[in-house]
Amino acid sequence: MRTVRALAATFLALLLTACGTRTEAPKGDCPVCPSCPVCEPGATGEPSEPPKPAKPPIPAYKPLQPARWSDLPAWSDDDLRAALPAFLQSCRAFAKRPQWPLWRTACEQAQALQSPSSAAIRSLFEARLQPWLLTNPDGSSDGLVTGYYEPLLRGSRSRGKPYLEAVLGVPPDLLRIDLGAVQPELKNLRLRGRLEGNKVVPYYSRAEITKDDPPKGGRVLLWVDDPVELFFLQIQGSGRVRLPDGSMTRLAFADQNGHPYQSIGKLLVERGEMSLDQASMQGIKQWARANPTRLSELLNANPRYVFFSEQAIKGGDSEGPNGALAVPLTAERSIAVDPRHVPLGAPVFLSTTRPLTNTPLQRLMLAQDTGSAIRGVVRADFFWGFGEQAGTEAGRMKQQGKMWVLLPPGAAPE
Repeated sequence: MRTVRALAATFLALLLTACGTRTEAPKGDCPVCPSCPVCEPGATGEPSEPPKPAKPPIPAYKPLQPARWSDLPAWSDDDLRAALPAFLQSCRAFAKRPQWPLWRTACEQAQALQSPSSAAIRSLFEARLQPWLLTNPDGSSDGLVTGYYEPLLRGSRSRGKPYLEAVLGVPPDLLRIDLGAVQPELKNLRLRGRLEGNKVVPYYSRAEITKDDPPKGGRVLLWVDDPVELFFLQIQGSGRVRLPDGSMTRLAFADQNGHPYQSIGKLLVERGEMSLDQASMQGIKQWARANPTRLSELLNANPRYVFFSEQAIKGGDSEGPNGALAVPLTAERSIAVDPRHVPLGAPVFLSTTRPLTNTPLQRLMLAQDTGSAIRGVVRADFFWGFGEQAGTEAGRMKQQGKMWVLLPPGAAPE
């Protein structure tokens, strides 16, 4: 533990030093650096002007605003029987966590329901939970809703054509340091790095990891046949691999190298390679097929690299991968959220539209996952499930939506 604290202190010192010399707003996990002091009027010898009256600061809105059940559009129309199994999965996680006393009554009553109707489930939620509108700091309540899914790749346990792309496990030299162990106000901020002599340095970037053959760092779990599909597996965070004998195994997110995520779709748009409406997962795959000699350079523009663990597939095709809540995700009923604003496991009523349409998509979801790109109060990533059709929906989804989190009494912040 002393070693971890020492390494964390070293990281924190490096972090603060970097902030002291940075000239632009930091991104990712780096704390916001203090702004430079403003010179007093006349300090440079120029004639001073009368000071202008300062504008009063705009107060930030609380992320949770009390709401009524009647505020939730189509709340009475959703078939809550499809959401109940996902809610019970959240209850399994709550039972192992400190917030269990707050959720216990709602969870136990939900578990006791025998072949319930949608109306019965709705009555239970309305009796035991309260809706809160998720609200951005500027007071708006609209946010981005994207999609993700569990892809299927082809792979092998041994290398040989066409299986030439390595899927890596967590490298033994990857350090994962919790800054909250040193500074409580930095809770939930973690840094990755490695030791170089007696110095802690950033971990290798994607380009540095993949330039070696086989790639440096982690143990090779499997070999797959397509670098583009492997790249999108890293973005999705989990997937399945069909082996030559027809059996399947699951790859689950285990860790990442600590570098910031950079969108290659955005890069292609900025370069004029495609229009904004073409920058979907499907559009990027088409570009990759047409430009194989430029693919490595494009992929390496995103320095983040994801490492996996291998897991057995239980419960058949219908059971999703485990999310950040450590329970299986439910297709079209689980979402990834920013846990700084939405408690993991909580029910969330989502009001958005289906991908590339104005058709309403309004239903009860469960906040059971997180993601490095899922940042902000009103922000969600919709889990579409497994397979090609789920991938089509996920790749096209970039909608606006509103979110209400449902919490038991005492669970909402003051």
